[in-house]
Amino acid sequence: QVHIVESGGGLVQAGGSLRLSCTTPGSTFSNNAVGWYRQFAGKQRELVAAISRGGSTNYADSVKGRFIISRDNYKEPVYLQMNSLKPEDTAVYYCNLLASTGYLDWGQGTQVTVFS
Repeated sequence: QVHIVESGGGLVQAGGSLRLSCTTPGSTFSNNAVGWYRQFAGKQRELVAAISRGGSTNYADSVKGRFIISRDNYKEPVYLQMNSLKPEDTAVYYCNLLASTGYLDWGQGTQVTVFS
């Protein structure tokens, strides 16, 4: 069983920034495409950003231009730099492989709360 560890969340004022980090004990994410997801209270998880093994990135329209997903080459950790945060970004953030690969067991996630 792989334990995903997300960190870096917190409480931030609107317009501020946070940097999330994601890793696994055995570097399971290395050599795989990885996504950052978020889950609003009472809603399903949604993919907000993804990065391929080679570094290509994709973003949900809601975060495009504000969030940046990155990694060193194809390794871990996988980061999510979140800028110009809005109250509607408030959610629990998770990372995992992509659906096409098959998810690992979800980690605890990291809470991001943005206040105005």
